[in-house]
Amino acid sequence: MATAGGKTVVIKLGTSSILSESTMQHKIRIMSSMVEAVMNLRKAGHRVILVCSGAIGAGRVRMGLLEPPKDLGQRQALAALGQLRLMSLWDSLFSVVGINVAQVLVTRTDLADSNRYHNARTTLETLMSTAIDAVPIVNENDTVSVHEMRFGDNDSLSAITAGLVDADFLFLCTDVDGLYTDNPRSCPTARRLNYVRSIDEARQKASVSTMGTSFGTGGMQTKLIAAELATAAGVATVIINGEHPENIARIVDKGVPNADTDLPEENDPSDSPPHTMFLPSQSRLPARKWRILHAMHPVGSLIIDQGAYQRISKRDSGGRLLPAGVVGVQGTWERLQAVKLFVRQKDENGQSSKDVEVGRALANYTSVECERIKGLQSTQIFEVLGTAESCYITDQIVLSSTI
Repeated sequence: MATAGGKTVVIKLGTSSILSESTMQHKIRIMSSMVEAVMNLRKAGHRVILVCSGAIGAGRVRMGLLEPPKDLGQRQALAALGQLRLMSLWDSLFSVVGINVAQVLVTRTDLADSNRYHNARTTLETLMSTAIDAVPIVNENDTVSVHEMRFGDNDSLSAITAGLVDADFLFLCTDVDGLYTDNPRSCPTARRLNYVRSIDEARQKASVSTMGTSFGTGGMQTKLIAAELATAAGVATVIINGEHPENIARIVDKGVPNADTDLPEENDPSDSPPHTMFLPSQSRLPARKWRILHAMHPVGSLIIDQGAYQRISKRDSGGRLLPAGVVGVQGTWERLQAVKLFVRQKDENGQSSKDVEVGRALANYTSVECERIKGLQSTQIFEVLGTAESCYITDQIVLSSTI
């Protein structure tokens, strides 16, 4: 049961962590060790969420299929078969230690809508509350997800989940001890990065060429993307070997070092267990801006002129865009959905040259309405639409320069 001083810990297990590629069977020892690790975290007063891949893989095991599914219908059918098996197994293992688990299936569509986003947060918070005291097990709802609205990999889903609940730690369990400067299996001089201050630093120093197994969808590159999302939300992100879940509690107990004063030397033997920790951003992105940038799937684009871009780039603009500055509308959306924001650049002759993405925004009007009022003055909105919900096409903008 979590206490007031406890941390919120999100643990991501990939398909390859719980399913053996060689035997086509679940790794019961690893799953049992994870149950024990979660139990010990909870005893220490922490709240825990598992993000677990494996529904499609479990479906393949159930059907004896050696090859990954090639089409959407087969993937969704295998996910429907496998999800039941996967949750039944987790429920059986956790029940041995008296812990209730709850299945939470989400899609990007669920998090793209403001109300459903907050409902998802409320559900997770309630499941972890003292009254229910359960461990949520989150997975993408592959039975209904379509390609353009999928997270694509559960590394990203785990990062978004961590941001959703204001987690303190995100653990990405994999088959290596952390992020290395080269592939440690083929290069004996490869060095593990203990602590990473920025994702750009990690990309310059590290090897991300590992691709994952035939069961999984990600490799080290997807973990860097997840770390980028999570650390922007203020979540310390750790890559750790999933063969030893017991090490998670040791890292949580040790806490997050101060990036300026407390970082140990590289390869310090006292810095154990082995792992790579991405330190949370010093300039944490506000929750509203983080959600627009990372949790919401953009469904279209607003194209603005240079003058509008200069105005919204000023600190005192409040992130508000008047319809007069909009020169183009692309895509189809409803009100309060996320859109990409482009600025139309001109060449030295004053001719339109190219559109450059500069941020994201929540649209106050539908795409049809935006098309009708683009280029107009705010006073003309009511005259054209018969209603005026706002003077602005959007008043929630996050520019790329703020990331």
